Amino acid sequence: AALTDGLRSQVSAALKEGRVSPTELCQRCLDLIKSTKFLNAYITVAEETALKQAEESEERYRRGQPLGILDGIPVAVKDNFNTAGIETTCASNMLKGYISPYNATVVQKLLDQGAVLLGKTNLDEFAMGSGSTDGVFGPVRNPWSYSKQYKEKSVPKSHSGEEESNWVITGGSSGGSAAAVSSFTCFAALGSDTGGSTRNPAAHCGVVGLKPTYGLISRHGLIPLVNSMDVPGILTRCVDDAAVLLGSSLAGHDPKDSTTIQDDFKPFELPDLIDVSKLSIGIPKEYHAPGLSSEILALWSKAADLFKDAGAKVVEVSLPHTCYSIVCYHVLCTAEVASNMARFDGLEYGHRSDMKDSTESMYAATRREGFNDVVRGRILSGNYFLLKQNYEKYFVKAQKVRRLIANDFVKVFRSGVDILLTPTTLSDAAPYTEFIQEDNRTRSAQDDILTQAANMAGLPAINVPTALSERGLPVGLQFIGRSFQEKQLLTVAKWFEKQVQFPVIQLEEVERHNSGVFQHQKSASFS
Repeated sequence: AALTDGLRSQVSAALKEGRVSPTELCQRCLDLIKSTKFLNAYITVAEETALKQAEESEERYRRGQPLGILDGIPVAVKDNFNTAGIETTCASNMLKGYISPYNATVVQKLLDQGAVLLGKTNLDEFAMGSGSTDGVFGPVRNPWSYSKQYKEKSVPKSHSGEEESNWVITGGSSGGSAAAVSSFTCFAALGSDTGGSTRNPAAHCGVVGLKPTYGLISRHGLIPLVNSMDVPGILTRCVDDAAVLLGSSLAGHDPKDSTTIQDDFKPFELPDLIDVSKLSIGIPKEYHAPGLSSEILALWSKAADLFKDAGAKVVEVSLPHTCYSIVCYHVLCTAEVASNMARFDGLEYGHRSDMKDSTESMYAATRREGFNDVVRGRILSGNYFLLKQNYEKYFVKAQKVRRLIANDFVKVFRSGVDILLTPTTLSDAAPYTEFIQEDNRTRSAQDDILTQAANMAGLPAINVPTALSERGLPVGLQFIGRSFQEKQLLTVAKWFEKQVQFPVIQLEEVERHNSGVFQHQKSASFS
């Protein structure tokens, strides 16, 4: 077993055979969390709870009765999912100290499978951002900033001060989860994806980021940002692991979430031998967006050639309303944010101001003290769009445009295209000092441009790490599939992953803890 190993074929097998115990695995991850604390990937580390869960898992293995493939596997959860007994903050002063009385459905499903919950990961406040830089607990640092690959190409060897300020962002808003998986402190993590918040950091951190079809996974217990677009996301080190989490644990109907599918979900495994020659791969011309780096454009083209060489049909397609999608997304997102944030009033839970002049002044002071500028700005924008005189002009029109965007995808898939291949991000990860020069809204508009259309259409999409940039940083490509066709999407992603052979991150902290026992392996998964 290795921290760099996969779930199904290696770590799970090692646990069953007794070559490593759940407690040893958990302790190794907890040690790594401590040694990589400078990444700021975790808000809360539930060490005591995790070790207790690992001991319970160990006892089940001793009896020969593991709960499933995830039994004893260390996982992390983004800090906007409710967890009973563990603080849930959304990286905001508004919820500092809040402990939920229940687990989110996805968290409970992981625990029911025997997974070991290490802790809660960092994010942008209330998941509003694309850098994981705007939370109250500080920014998350990309593990690749400290990798040999990046240091050799980008960091001046003689200036240690410059090296310290040269670290790059993780992307967001699920940057803590992406960093946790990338730095080997856990084998899988949950994120949330409203406009790309799982796929964007996955691309920047060199991990797999899956946004399932809207309604396939329960949102119950995920503190909402945009109800009509939010989806729990899955971050792992390989495609097989994402399929294991989705198929064996998370997908399916939840009576507590009326938007989940009613039909029974049939678990699936991805085949080892994959033939893509009968597939039609669509290349949307509108995704050649302004600001797309020449490096990513070249990789996108090479990826299309890989499919062509394997016998697949590669066709250029058009999604004509893509150019309106980011503006449409901004209107709908802020409108729903304004509605969702109304619950944080200082009365029921969370922060409450000491202002006692009147109920109204207490409301105002609570929200002023509890929310950062980004959240307040989105609330103001959303309420503006929802004013009686603006409702038809902005909100209703945006809903109509959203329908046109969704119909664009329907037409393309009806034309015979099986999967769409696009970039995930415009470039590799930006240095933190450069990233914070622009305001949150501008950054989010730029960073979500290639990902948010899939959320508005409710389609499944996945980031697959593809190559390292000239600066030694990860670059990913995105595959978008048909609704509820996750098996096909993940199968194609697995084939592509095998072709590109993305390198394992070389982190000194991990190598020190591995101390020769855990050798670097090409497999980066738990399956």
